[in-house]
Amino acid sequence: MSGTTIKIDGMSCQHCVMSVKQAVEALDGVTSAEVTVGEAVVSYDESKVNKDALEQAVQKAGFKVVS
Repeated sequence: MSGTTIKIDGMSCQHCVMSVKQAVEALDGVTSAEVTVGEAVVSYDESKVNKDALEQAVQKAGFKVVS
């Protein structure tokens, strides 16, 4: 089990939080996602999903990942 914190730009409300949470949790291998405005703390199974896939899910939800 692994965990990561993803910094996110462009979020401003609870709708943004829910959009990111749903996008990340939809990935196979994600065990939990705690999302607040500007950040997602995700626990996941490395054998099923990687950090790049998590970041792509955030971007597909319409937000920018900050390095």
